[in-house]
Amino acid sequence: MRVLLVEDDEKITRFVEKGLISAGFAVDTADTGPKGFENAFDTSYDVLIIDIMLPEMDGFTLIKKIRHHHNNTPIIVLSARGRVDDRVKGLEAGADDYLTKPFAFSELLARVQALIRRAGNITDPVVLSCGDLTMDVLKRRVSRGKDIIELQPLEFSLLEYLVRNKNRVVSKTMIMEHVWNYHFDPMTNVVEARICRLRDKIDKDYPVRLIHTVRGAGYVIRDDDA
Repeated sequence: MRVLLVEDDEKITRFVEKGLISAGFAVDTADTGPKGFENAFDTSYDVLIIDIMLPEMDGFTLIKKIRHHHNNTPIIVLSARGRVDDRVKGLEAGADDYLTKPFAFSELLARVQALIRRAGNITDPVVLSCGDLTMDVLKRRVSRGKDIIELQPLEFSLLEYLVRNKNRVVSKTMIMEHVWNYHFDPMTNVVEARICRLRDKIDKDYPVRLIHTVRGAGYVIRDDDA
């Protein structure tokens, strides 16, 4: 999952960025309204987190401009302006949620996850599955059948991205942009290496393979072993 944080306070940016990365998100940041607008259309994001008091273009204007250009990515306003009329103004501009500063990171994370579930029409917000593979997103626990599988944070994020796109081929570019914090470099084999490690843990000791390579296209997770 990939998030854009548009915030000009460096301390808050570092705090939120660190927390989201620890929770398995790829995070891009921008410190002005125009930079935020440019990023929002250069990359596909799962959620945008936007401050109101931004240089050059305030958050309300930025949100309106994003919606005017038919970008429907879920937006959370993160602002010190907590009056009712400010919250109403943010929601009327096109935001999906509004969180006032100071805030608990756990609440911000819960709201980000809720918006992602809502946008993806995910009926089970906690548990993802593919065949006998189960992922508890909140407890960060993975199992196949009765076996618990230990994954590193990046491996968990990669598997979660595959499972959320179950039966859909995702390219290496898509994986790099949603799991890592940089765009695809055709000279790197980081995706192949991580997929290989993930297969060793997810597929190696089980009769049904879940992770499949689609030559020339990317990877897909499915439970038919075809």
